[in-house]
Amino acid sequence: MPLIFWKPLNKTILTALPLSAKIQGSKKTGIDYSENYIAWAKEKHADKGIEFLHMDANNLQLEHQYDLIIISNLIGFVDDIQHVFEEVKKCCHPNTKVIVQYYNSIWEPLIKLSETLGLKQKTPTQNWLSTRDINNLLYISGFEVYRNNKRLIFPFYLPIISSLLNKYLAKFPIFRFFSFNIYSFAKPLSDDKPEDYANKYSTTVVIPARNESGNIENAILRLPKFGKHIEIIFVEGNSTDDTWEKIQEIQKKYAATHDIKIAQQKGKGKADAVREGYKIATGDILMILDADLTVPPEDLPKFYNAIAGGKGDFINGTRLVYPMDKEAMRFLNYLGNHFFSWAFTWLLEQRFKDTLCGTKVMFRTDYIKLTKNRTYFGDFDPFGDFDLLFGAHKLNLKIVEVPIRYRERTYGSTNISRFKHGLILLRMCAFASRKCKFI
Repeated sequence: MPLIFWKPLNKTILTALPLSAKIQGSKKTGIDYSENYIAWAKEKHADKGIEFLHMDANNLQLEHQYDLIIISNLIGFVDDIQHVFEEVKKCCHPNTKVIVQYYNSIWEPLIKLSETLGLKQKTPTQNWLSTRDINNLLYISGFEVYRNNKRLIFPFYLPIISSLLNKYLAKFPIFRFFSFNIYSFAKPLSDDKPEDYANKYSTTVVIPARNESGNIENAILRLPKFGKHIEIIFVEGNSTDDTWEKIQEIQKKYAATHDIKIAQQKGKGKADAVREGYKIATGDILMILDADLTVPPEDLPKFYNAIAGGKGDFINGTRLVYPMDKEAMRFLNYLGNHFFSWAFTWLLEQRFKDTLCGTKVMFRTDYIKLTKNRTYFGDFDPFGDFDLLFGAHKLNLKIVEVPIRYRERTYGSTNISRFKHGLILLRMCAFASRKCKFI
């Protein structure tokens, strides 16, 4: 029953499973209490650069802190699961991700029957826990669960049938309830107080602007101070009014009091503008503020506090909690937003209230990793919202939503084509379903 500890890139990994050979990282370390299993693992993966240790999960003697810890098929065979989780927490840093895999408790009677009939090798008496039990044990051990999912409803191999049942049918409601494997994704609870992170991180606010001349100065005047430092980057794209001239004027006007950078995008669309801004960003935290200011700049400290305080790794704004201004969102847009929220909740197995809010926040280090995986989901999202959400999911980031009040425009008109862009977003959802759901 192995523990797998992992650090990517130039960091470290600990593992004791065949799975370990498939996880990328410069160093991997695996532990198991079975000497025979460790000996087999060393022989099997001698050329993989993996360190295997004979060790009891109840008494971890490890010097490293790890980015990823996988606890696979272990918690059913230990006397005190909470103690094991507390031992694991010693190996965590604030951004460590922990994945706990075990068997769905509804299968217990069938497994016991299989052992009685000799269809399965008998195993010692073990703990059978529900998802709620596991999540609660993680919580009282100092972890916060941010996602659960289930896989495998047919634990036998039959050509075509196994693939059909496990790859497709198991992903739908009702059938999913009977999945054999359950997974809890967690990260350490943050014990930081507001004063600990109030001035901890610098922030880059990227403001993509097309035909938004009348909003440029207000974006500066209404932006509060928060964090260690704020860098503002205006990215103008293909405007037909004097937006670019206004941006240049504002940069000069507020040069003494604000750190303002400006750029013109070479391509088209909001996604391209945001990426241009992120290329020259230097802040620890990256934020998007739409130049229409329908998301109030005054709300940005909420996003900073959420990510700096460890509430999440990716902060998504949601406009669909509070009542919004009468003309803030057209009716068809409102229906479309609700549809895509439902679709994402099903696709990513995490509740989403609003996927298309323009304000999204993440650490720059995570964004750099996301760009390396961008081709995995395709590159045809005109706004960048889906691109960032799918990328954050693939990176196993904890995604949380911050409700904001959505305001009417005071200048200009929307650049969104409801039908044209809606069809593109539908296409991206269909494409992503093959990449993150039916795999």
